[in-house]
Amino acid sequence: MQIDFANLQYQYKLYKDEIDESIHNVLDKSNYIMGEEVKELEKSLEEITQLEESLQEFTSAKYAITCSSGTDALLLAMMALDIKLGDEIITTPFTFIATAETIAFMGAIPVFVDIDKKTYNMDASKIEEKITSKTKAIMPVSLYGQPADMDAIQTIATKYNLKVIIDGAQSFGSTYQGQTDSNLGDISTTSFFPAKPLGCFGDGGAVFTNDEKLAIKIKQLRVHGQNKRYYHKYIGMGGRLDTIQAAVLNVKLKYYEKDLSLRQDVASKYTQTLNDKDLILPFTNKNTTSAWAQYSIRVKNRDEVQAKLKDKGIPTAVHYPMPLHLQECFEYLGHKKGDFPISEIVSNEIMSLPMNPYVNDEEISHISESL
Repeated sequence: MQIDFANLQYQYKLYKDEIDESIHNVLDKSNYIMGEEVKELEKSLEEITQLEESLQEFTSAKYAITCSSGTDALLLAMMALDIKLGDEIITTPFTFIATAETIAFMGAIPVFVDIDKKTYNMDASKIEEKITSKTKAIMPVSLYGQPADMDAIQTIATKYNLKVIIDGAQSFGSTYQGQTDSNLGDISTTSFFPAKPLGCFGDGGAVFTNDEKLAIKIKQLRVHGQNKRYYHKYIGMGGRLDTIQAAVLNVKLKYYEKDLSLRQDVASKYTQTLNDKDLILPFTNKNTTSAWAQYSIRVKNRDEVQAKLKDKGIPTAVHYPMPLHLQECFEYLGHKKGDFPISEIVSNEIMSLPMNPYVNDEEISHISESL
C-alpha cells in the first residue's frame, strides 16, 4: 500500500470538469489580473445569489480581500495597522516561519511566548508578562487548524489597547465558539497554498476584517497603494490573487463544507484507532472546531518511526522540527535553548500523519497497525 499524504490529484479529479471549465473561462477572456472571478470569490453578502458562494458569505466577515499568498496576507495586515520599525508583536515560536518572518520584514520585533502543552497554540496566560510600551499587536496562530484561546487573547488586547492579527493560514473554516476564526480579531488572514484545507493550484491567500477603513486600505495596499489608477496613497505591494487561482477556488469553495466534514471524519477515525497506542494524540478544545490541516501525533523516537512507516508506504511530515527562537535567522533576538521549553519538547516529538478528506478506512487501519 502506498498512501498519498495530501491527495491533491484525487481531489482535482473529483472536480476536474468544473475546475477545467472555470480555468478555461479565464483563458478565453484573458483577464488574468483582478478578473471577475476574483470579484466573485470576494463578493459581499448583498451581492451573492442563492446559487453562489463567496469567502465573505462563508466566513460572515464583512470584508474578504484576496491576495497573493498567506505570507503576503500577514504583511498586508501589518501594513494596514501601520506597524513600524521597532514595534513589538507578541507571537508563538512554534509555527511556520512566515508568522515571525513577516514581523521582522516589517522592521518590527517578534516577541515569543511559549505554547500550551495540549493545543500547541500560544499560551495566553504568558502574554501579559511580555507586554511593553513598544507592543503594538498580538499575533496568535491557529496551529494545525484549531483557533487559539481567543477570549483570553482579546481580553488582554483590549486591556492594553493592542491589535489582534490572526495567522489562520492553516485554519480556514475552523470555528471558535461558533464563529470562524476569519471573523475574529482586528484582522484575520489565511493561505490557499495547495496543501491547505482550501487550496488553489499555486500561491494565494486572503485577509478578513470587519473594519471598513482597514478593508479599504488593504485593498489599496495590495495594488501598490493605489486609490485610483497610477495615483498612490500608500507605499504598497503587488499582492493580488491571480484570476486563474480565484477560478479554482470558486469551484472548490462550493464543496468545502463537505471536505471539512470529511476531514473531521478522518480525524475522528484516527483518534479512535490510535487511542490505545503509546502516543500523544491531538487535543481539541470543546469551544473550537479544527479545520484539520494536519493530524499531528507525538512520539519519542520520531526518526525511527518515520523510517519504518516510510518502508510501509506511509508518508509523514514534521511541522515543525525547530522552533523559531532557535532558528539561525533569529539569532539576533538573543534567545537560547531552554527559553521556550514546551515548544522545544513538542518540536522534537511532533509528527504529522497523512491528512486529507479522502484517507480511507483501509489506509487508517494500515497506519494504526503500523504505528
